[in-house]
Amino acid sequence: LPRIAAALAASLALAAWPAVAADASVRITSPADGARVDRVELIKLAFEADPGPNGDHVHIYADGKEVGIVRQLEGSFTFAELMPGPHTLCVKLVTKAYIPVGAEQCIKVRVQ
Repeated sequence: LPRIAAALAASLALAAWPAVAADASVRITSPADGARVDRVELIKLAFEADPGPNGDHVHIYADGKEVGIVRQLEGSFTFAELMPGPHTLCVKLVTKAYIPVGAEQCIKVRVQ
């Protein structure tokens, strides 16, 4: 019975997930999607997030790997050197317990 209750609770949490994400948002303000950046320049990703009812802070990703945690809902993150080529940079809103709330934005950049 405890397993059934746990499975039911998880199912209900997943069913509610889109509603939570609808109340929260993330917007990358710089660089623009598709931007080409010079390798010698540091890439500064600027963002703003509306936490909705459950969001607390953001996690930053490069090519699917978490590379940083920013405790503010508005600000920037400077990436360590990225190799030449295409990259996907993402900002994901999470709870205090580091659980994604479903609000995120990703952009693609090309380092030259």
